[in-house]
Parts: sequence; structure tokens; C-alpha cells
Amino acid sequence: MAESLTPQTNPRTATEPIILGAIDIGTNSIHLVVVKIEPQFPSFSIIAKEKDTVRLGDRDLKTGKLTPEAIDRALAALRRCQDLALSFGAQHLLAVATSATREAPNGQDFIRDVEETLGLQINLISGPEEARRIYLGVLSGLEFTAQPHVIIDIGGGSTELILCDRQDARFLSSTKVGAVRLTQEFVHTDPITTEELTYLRAYVRGMLERPVEQILAKLKPGEVPRMIGTSGTIETLAILQARSQTDEPPNPLNGYTVSRAQLEDLTEKLAELDYDDRAVFPGMSERRAEIIVAGAVILLEAMEMLGLEEISICERALREGIIVDWMLTHQLIADKLQYQSAVRDRSVYSIAQKYHVKLDYSERVAEFAVQLFDQLHGKLHFWNENERELLWAAGMLHNSGLYISHAAHHKHSYYLIRHAELLGYTDLEVELIANIARYHRKSKPKKKHPAYHGLNKPDRQRVDQLSAILRLAVACDRRQIGAISRVHCTYDSHHDTLRLHLYPTDPNDACELELWSLDYKKDVFEEEYNVIVTATVG
Repeated sequence: MAESLTPQTNPRTATEPIILGAIDIGTNSIHLVVVKIEPQFPSFSIIAKEKDTVRLGDRDLKTGKLTPEAIDRALAALRRCQDLALSFGAQHLLAVATSATREAPNGQDFIRDVEETLGLQINLISGPEEARRIYLGVLSGLEFTAQPHVIIDIGGGSTELILCDRQDARFLSSTKVGAVRLTQEFVHTDPITTEELTYLRAYVRGMLERPVEQILAKLKPGEVPRMIGTSGTIETLAILQARSQTDEPPNPLNGYTVSRAQLEDLTEKLAELDYDDRAVFPGMSERRAEIIVAGAVILLEAMEMLGLEEISICERALREGIIVDWMLTHQLIADKLQYQSAVRDRSVYSIAQKYHVKLDYSERVAEFAVQLFDQLHGKLHFWNENERELLWAAGMLHNSGLYISHAAHHKHSYYLIRHAELLGYTDLEVELIANIARYHRKSKPKKKHPAYHGLNKPDRQRVDQLSAILRLAVACDRRQIGAISRVHCTYDSHHDTLRLHLYPTDPNDACELELWSLDYKKDVFEEEYNVIVTATVG
């Protein structure tokens, strides 16, 4: 979901350039990129960048909460980003938050504060979704060869490791080792002592062991991947290495390659220096000097564990991935990224298979749900394409809770969907899908239910109205045999009546159980939409 800064036509039919801004709210820094999208190509060019090291990850050591000081710094930085994006004529502004906001107990409070103060909507994304968007950003900035690629992005709070090729990401991971996090937790001397450095390396190896093993297991015999590094820590290390050999930094940095042996020598030198001496390195910022040793250790350990001898730099990462994802969502990209445009559908099917969902039945329920949604649009509801997709996903996964138990399986469905790490969706969208699925039967949504209560009023309304539609869709396949082929709605606004006409697959089937089920389940829908529902077959 993007904040619209100015009125804009449908991106799919636009012929004039679209100016789009993307903000990455990380643990260490807040990054803005403003791009110009040429819809007819399609492609985008970067017209402005901004970075502010706000250290949102400087959380309270006792509570883990974002501190008031960090929140104030972030708000000020986000206001500057908004102003800059608007000055370049941005029509939409996208913002995502990652590790620090995900983990902080008051992360959602921070998101609400930003929306209330600045009117800026922040989408919280999971670790795997962050990794997927990093992949999209890199794919847009480098020409991939036929060989597989391992992408590493070392942030302030987490490190993303991705195994991918030109078509898809084979493996996505996000591990809680970041340059800010590790510096706060393990580096208490300046310069770092041998004992602390040894422990730091061992900790990093332990944390990276599982994702590295999974990457190695997914490589085919004989495949040797190319390693790509993104974001501030890795870019800084590459610049430091280059400037140790020449006075000028590499230009462009994109595609510049550094060997593991060179990084080992550089890390050894950095670890021997105190902060003041590190800060005067050509190419080193003062804030980066505080965390560079921990970041360098993460990179070296990952390279050694993967058995890779060099790494190439890509200057595009999460923020550009946000742009690419928006272009995919609005059907502005085909060709080499065609496969990625179906990521939501593929992710839903993957989760459905994981929890042994009866696919033919779920597909019918999801189809009935979107049929009802489409026919009621502009009459009983005014939701858009995004809500339609959420309803479809909830329809596909509403019975996933049967994987745990038939008793109260709607509640189990909520839990499984909420923690399934669906790709292509924001954290809020996953929460909405889980809630819609949870209320496909039994009690209607109630404020005493914690997950539902935690939503804001507009999002509770989404759940209320979409789950009511899903209830009718479930009733239309009560026997789970496909007795109904399609549903047609007729809304009489003068009498507040909704007539459902069910078309049976077998003309001789009276579909009595489906009619009974609709009559039994319709009360929630009737109450929500203030209509009387009747159903006929034939």
C-alpha cells in the first residue's frame, strides 16, 4: 500500500513517466530513493537519493523498545524524506520497515505515530520478504549470468542470504546478525580485544550455520555461485579496500569485485584500530566506523563458510526492490521478471500444500469469494484490487487449521497463516488474511479477540466485510464436491435485498445442503451489510 502524494492515473494505462519514492526504514539508517518510471519500456532511473543514519536500532537494553530519542530522529528523517520526494514531484511514496521495528515491542506504536504525525503509511515486512525484495533490487541492477548467485545484505539488525538465479530466488533467509546488533551486544572494548573478536566470529558462524547449510544443499552438483554484496557495510568495505590501493574510489561501485584475502587483511587492520583511527580512514563515515568491525566479521565468516573467494558489489538493494515490487504489482514489468509477478499466488499455493489443504475445494471457495466480491463491488462494498487479493488468499487458506485439529480449526488457521511468512505480502496484509480466514465460521469478529482488537478501525472493517463474504463462499460448497458451478448476485437497493442464484453443476441436483448452509451462515453477512439474503438454485 502506497501513500499517494498527488492524483495519479492507473499505472497500467499510464503513458507519461511516473515519479515514485521508496523509503527503507532500517536498524541503522533510513534510505530514500526517488525514481522515474518509463511505463512504455518499462524501466526506471534513479533521480534522487537520501540517507540518514538515525540508529533506530539503539533500543532500550532492558525492554527492547525503540527509545524516544531514536523515534524522534526517525520522525525527523522521514519528514525530510517526504519533503524531498515531493520536491521531485513524487506521485506515490512507499515505505517499509525491517528488523528494528519488527522486533521492538513498541514497533507498531512507532508505525502509528508516523502515520498520525506525517500521514505516511509504513509497511512492516518479514525477514524472508525483505530478502525477496533485496533480490528484486539486485536483479534490476546487475546482469545475471547463467550461474546461480548468492546475495548477502548486511544490515544493522539482520543479514539476508539469498540463493537465486535470473528467474527466481531458490532460498531466502534473514538471520539476526547485523552490524549494529552485534556491536551493541558483543563489542565492549576499543579496539576490540582478541577474546571478543574470537567470540564474535564463533557467534556469527553459529548463527549463519543453518542458512549456509541450506544454500549449499540447494546447489546442484558442479554449481559454483557468484557472490553479490549490497548495502552500506559491504559497500564501505569495498571502498576502503579500493582506496587502500588508489586515491580514487571505484566509479561506478556497481560490479566492483573484492577478494576474500583482501577483506581478511582489511578486517585485521580495522580490528587493531580504535574508533578515532578507524573514523579517519578515507571513505569511512563516523557512524560506520562504530560498527564496521562487526559487519566485516559477518561478511568474512559467510564467505568462508560458503567457500567463496570473491564478492562483487551491487549498489541496488531493498529500496530499489520496493520499486520493482510495486512495478510488478501494477503489471508494469514482464519479460525476465514475469515469474516474480506471480509470487503471491505461488506463495499461497506453497503454504496450502505445506498444510495439506484440499486444493480443489479451496480453489472453489476462493473463486466463489471473488465472484461475490466482484458482483457486490460498488453496490455493497467499495474495496479495491488489494482487498480482492487478500480475500482470495484467505479463501485458499481458510481450512489450513485442519492440519492441526478439526476442533476450532478456524483459530488454528489464523495461527498457521500468521506465521507462514507469505511472500509478496506486508506484515499487515498477512495479519488481515489470517483474520479473514479465522472468521469464516463460528463467531463473528469481536473486539475481545486480541488479534482483531489490535487492528485499527479501517482494517477491522476490512476483516468484517471480507470475512462475511467468505462465509457465503464457504456455504456454496458445503459438501466440498463442487455441486455449485457459479454464483450470480442481484442487489435490490429499494428493498435492501441480495438474491443469490446458484447454478448447479448437475442440473438434477437440488443442492439442498448448500441452500441450508447459506441460510445458516447468512446472518453475519446480513448484519454487516444491512441486507436480507435469499438464495435459489436452478
